[in-house]
Amino acid sequence: MKKILALSLFTPALAFAHPGHLSEGWLAGILHPLSGWDHLLAMLAVGLWAATFQGKARWLIPVTFVAVMIVGFIAGSQGIEIPMMEQGIAASVLVLGLAAAWLKKVPVSASMILVGLFAWFHGEAHGAEMGAHGAFSYAFGFILATIALHASGFILGTMMNKQQWLLRLSGSLIGLIGLGMLLTA
Repeated sequence: MKKILALSLFTPALAFAHPGHLSEGWLAGILHPLSGWDHLLAMLAVGLWAATFQGKARWLIPVTFVAVMIVGFIAGSQGIEIPMMEQGIAASVLVLGLAAAWLKKVPVSASMILVGLFAWFHGEAHGAEMGAHGAFSYAFGFILATIALHASGFILGTMMNKQQWLLRLSGSLIGLIGLGMLLTA
């Protein structure tokens, strides 16, 4: 456990700015959420958390994330900046990880608002880091990767629902990494 905690303190350097990856096309879009721990963990956490709900909330939460992320992407690609974007993304890893682990019986509307807020930060980052050309294909790529990460988190969360301790451990570790990111942002 101490090794995991120590390693999590080094992840913020890997999480921000995503230097050196492609900036155009659908492949760049796919790689963006997969190349940074911040996006990857937050999107997995959305799926994990959605798996703890029943009924239509199970798909409304990830759909809300994707929809608001697209709006944030459009804003970011137009040069609209929001303050503390990196802190918002780091906070999303912290809060969504802990929500997946510990929050039960949360109203669906409150969950959608929270997920939407964090999705805006992620979308804004995608838009701000996009190259000058190929917005549609780039967006298609990161939307596809986001859906795949949500689905992966959902599948894992569904399997872990039988072993609540494993879901709590996973979400807590994501939250702990998010705390490290937030403290260094």
